[in-house]
Amino acid sequence: MSILQAKDLKKIYGSGENAVHALDGVNLAVEKGEFVAIVGTSGSGKSTLLHMLGGLDRPTSGDVVVDGKSIFAFKDEQLTIFRRRKIGFVFQAYNLVPVLNVYENIVLPIELDGEKVDKNFVNQIAATLGLDGRLNALPNQLSGGQQQRVAIARALAAAPAIILADEPTGNLDSRTSQDVLSLLKVTSQKFAQTIVMITHNEEIAQLADRIIRIEDGRIVAGCQEVR
Repeated sequence: MSILQAKDLKKIYGSGENAVHALDGVNLAVEKGEFVAIVGTSGSGKSTLLHMLGGLDRPTSGDVVVDGKSIFAFKDEQLTIFRRRKIGFVFQAYNLVPVLNVYENIVLPIELDGEKVDKNFVNQIAATLGLDGRLNALPNQLSGGQQQRVAIARALAAAPAIILADEPTGNLDSRTSQDVLSLLKVTSQKFAQTIVMITHNEEIAQLADRIIRIEDGRIVAGCQEVR
C-alpha cells in the first residue's frame, strides 16, 4: 500500500512570461517501508518536491496524500500538528539545539507535541546509531557525522510514517556519508520507517531501493504509478 502519493503536483512561481514551473505535474507513489532517492541537478525541482511532500509549502495545484490523508485539506495549524506526528525531517544543516544534550535533542519534538517519550525506543535508536555512549554530550562536543546521526535519531524517535531527508550528507565527507546513510537504511528497516531522500550524489543514491529522477520539474525515471 502507498504511504505517500503526489497527484498532479504543480508549483508555479511568478506569472505570465516570468512564470517558473518548479513542479510541472508530478505524480508518484511510495510504498510503506520503501527507501526512495530523488535525484536531479540544481534547479530541477527536487527540493521543491520534498517541501511539498512534507507539507512545508503548499502547491499551486495538485495534492499530496500521507498515510491516507490529503494534507492540503488541513488548515495551517492542523497541518503543523499532522506533520509533527507523521513526518520526520532530516536536513543538511543538523538543526540541533546547542544548549541541549544529545538525548534532549532527540526527544524535543515529542515533548513539544505533549506526548510521552518511549525511553526504551529512544535508547534502542541511539544504540543502533552508535550514540548510546554520547547521550549526555552537547552538540559542540560531537563530530559532524555524530551530529547528523542525532538528527536522524530525532526524526526516528517519534515513529513517523515517513522520513524526508534533504541532502542529509551534504556537509559530510564521503566515508562518513556512506556510514550515516547505511545506518539510516538499517534503522529504517529495523523500525519500519519509509524514507524519501533527495541528493545530487549518485553514489549515495545507489543505497536506496529505488531512484527517481527529476528534470525541469518533471519526473523522468523511476516513477511508480499512483494508485
